[in-house]
Amino acid sequence: MLNLISWTSSASGALGQLSLLGALLFSVAGLLLALLGGARRDPRVTEAARRATWAVFALVSVGTLVLLAALLRDDFTVRFVAEHSMRASPTWVKVTGLWGALEGSILLWAWLLAGYAFILSVTLRRDALRPWALAAMFASLVFFVGVCATVASPFTPVATLVADGRGPNPALQNHWMMAVHPVLLYLGFVGLSVPFAYAVAALVTGRLSDHWVVVTRRWTLVAWALLTAAIVAGGWWSYETLGWGGYWAWDPVENASFIPWLLTTAFLHSIQIQERRGLMRSWNVWLIVLAYASTVLGTFLNRSGIVQSVHAFAGGPVGPVFLGFLAFLLLAGTLLAAWRAPHLRDDNDPPAALSREGAFLAGNWLFVVFAVMVLVGTLFPTIVEAVQGRRDASVGPAFYNAFAIPLGLGLLLLMGVGPLLPWRRADGQGLWRALRPLLIAGVGAALLALALGVRHPGVLATVALSAYNLLGLGLLTARAARQAGGLGRTLRAQPRRYGAYLSHAGLIVLALGLAFSGTYRRDAQVTLNMNQRVHLLNEDLTLTGLENVTRPDGRSIVARVLIDGRPFSARLNTYTQGGDTPFPSPAVRYGLTGDTYLVMTGVDPEGQWASVRLIESPLVSWIWWGTLLVCVGAAFTLVTPRRAPQAAPARMAPATD
Repeated sequence: MLNLISWTSSASGALGQLSLLGALLFSVAGLLLALLGGARRDPRVTEAARRATWAVFALVSVGTLVLLAALLRDDFTVRFVAEHSMRASPTWVKVTGLWGALEGSILLWAWLLAGYAFILSVTLRRDALRPWALAAMFASLVFFVGVCATVASPFTPVATLVADGRGPNPALQNHWMMAVHPVLLYLGFVGLSVPFAYAVAALVTGRLSDHWVVVTRRWTLVAWALLTAAIVAGGWWSYETLGWGGYWAWDPVENASFIPWLLTTAFLHSIQIQERRGLMRSWNVWLIVLAYASTVLGTFLNRSGIVQSVHAFAGGPVGPVFLGFLAFLLLAGTLLAAWRAPHLRDDNDPPAALSREGAFLAGNWLFVVFAVMVLVGTLFPTIVEAVQGRRDASVGPAFYNAFAIPLGLGLLLLMGVGPLLPWRRADGQGLWRALRPLLIAGVGAALLALALGVRHPGVLATVALSAYNLLGLGLLTARAARQAGGLGRTLRAQPRRYGAYLSHAGLIVLALGLAFSGTYRRDAQVTLNMNQRVHLLNEDLTLTGLENVTRPDGRSIVARVLIDGRPFSARLNTYTQGGDTPFPSPAVRYGLTGDTYLVMTGVDPEGQWASVRLIESPLVSWIWWGTLLVCVGAAFTLVTPRRAPQAAPARMAPATD
């Protein structure tokens, strides 16, 4: 019987490896067929390439299911399962093990990429871009499937069979958000491969008018929304798991996800200028090429081991391979853009500074500068180590905040101004009439915040710009509703416009949450004796009990504390494979105006006292609710209008996302 089980396990690993090798062969064949079909303009060859995506998706799906089955049935003959899973882990932890370590995470990436390629293959238009877009997708597939099938195969057999497995990284099983955040992040990252593929196709064919950006707008918007949700979900995981009461630390891997978000946001805004005015063609090509390349950079940083991060995987053999692929993407994009430089010239004169186009161009510069500064701060310690051999160089939050705050405020300012400016050139007097109520609202909100005790200049500016933006969105909505004969009618006619409004409102809510929680957070620590009442941060704390809980995969110490009469249960978790290292599980009371956050930092072995950290953070929940509004708004922009939208006045016509 044991021999039969061993043979079956070995056979499943072999099936997974064979499926990846088959997927690699079909990826190479699909790439060659797509290139041949494009060069010969032969639709039959292109059709063969299109169908090759089906085979790749099917085969990578088989490999993914085989690895997932191995995790669920504790098949420790597979090295990946033996090293990153254990028999005692809950089922959901075993499932998340698929992306909880290097080889499985790359397999998940390859599977999602194959899924995107499959969806693209059944939605592609029969035009000149078709074969070249497929070729670009196949180029990415050859790389990622090739990495899975060779240097980072998850189906390598073990040298010595283990009984129960070593188990996953304890930090990755301490909260259920690890079942959500990585998948959202990969969906966002991989989703940018489709607009990148269309940009490559447009460069190869020279068809650089607005067609390719129109086709890719929805793809980009979906990827952007998923990436937005992923970044904030990662912040929530950090908030709920790491015990420090924060959600963003300018960690290198956090930054690596933020850079493509900044570039993609700029792209989503500037493609409107190309659609409407035939401008910013070179901007759009470069933005999407750099956005997709930055996802590969983030993957390289996360998996090469060259940066120190709680989010990073241990160093492995894939770092140089990813660096080579990143260099290939940048070199190919640069050469294609240089070749097609005459076709990237705009149809019209450069935009006037005081115009909607000018506001969008200024916003693009702010986004790009933001991304470059984040990249510099992220790579600086690595560069210093490579050049000087020093490992003590670091870049702290003070560096990032020094430019992030003014750039963020500048983007809020432009977000309010842009929709009010006309195309081509603004009339100063008319612009002043439109802006005057918004400026009054901003100043009034700042004065009210000042009267309520807000003193920080950055927070006051955020409050003023938030009121300014919200009133502008409200006035634009009311005006359009009056012209259309009712709010319901205009919502049905122009969902894209109002989805953009909702997303912008969500960003404003999120910005307020960031400003207040980052500035007015209060933090204090205390040691509580059993049944002793302590007054801390205007709260009364009483330790009412300590309990040891044994779990199949470890144990927990639970501190039961009353805070102003409300029960809180903070935990310190230890895991079998993590030794005695404790992982906090804070107790959080969420509230509309602020959160009460309790984390246990130490405990008496005799059960007579516990050390706790109490954190009061205003408006943290606004970050999560604001992100939800952003994503719902993005979903609305994907809705097809039921009838043609009515024309809006030129002076007040809002920009849409």
